[in-house]
This record gives sequence, C-alpha cells and structure tokens, in this order.
Amino acid sequence: MLDSLTRWDLQEVLMEVWKRTQVTAMCVTHDVDEAILLADRVVMMTNGPNARIGHIMEVDIPRPRTRKALLEHPNYYRYRRELLDFLEAYEHGAAPKVPAASAAVSPEAA
Repeated sequence: MLDSLTRWDLQEVLMEVWKRTQVTAMCVTHDVDEAILLADRVVMMTNGPNARIGHIMEVDIPRPRTRKALLEHPNYYRYRRELLDFLEAYEHGAAPKVPAASAAVSPEAA
C-alpha cells in the first residue's frame, strides 16, 4: 500500500539492484503494469484460501527497462491483456467463470 511516488522510487531501486546483481527476486503485487515492468515471469494465482498457480506468463521485453520503452514495446498490450483476462476470469472465486451457455446442463446429461 504505497503512494505513487514511493512506489515509483521503489521500482527504480529494484531495477537498479537487478541491473547490478542480476539475482533472482520475487515480488508480490496486484498492479498489472508493475508486474510487466519488473518481471521476466509473472505467476498468476487463483483466489481464495485454496489458491493455486493459475497461469505463468513469460515477459520477453529487453532489459534494462524503462516505463517509456515498456509502453512502446510491441508486446506490452498483449501482456497486459493476458493478465487482465486472467484476473477477469478468476474474479470473485477460485475457478474461472464459465459462459452461461456452457454452464447449462442438458436433461440428457443430468
């Protein structure tokens, strides 16, 4: 729960530390853009007390990254859409939403 300026500064520090050390680090965030900016791999979790890994997305954007370069990268909006689609599918529950037409059970199947 950081304010925007503190979050920006912390992201810059994390990117600088990675640039110097190139060590693996794990960050937890609920911010889609922050995940794409900082990560080479985004591990998306399902909701709830029985949360599981729902999807893993590789982020293939060259480093060092800047916010400007991120927005200009041809795959940025594809990565963003993939993350948002996952979040929408798992909204309010641990299982993806099923379209109403698919959820209906025919009398023969019952």
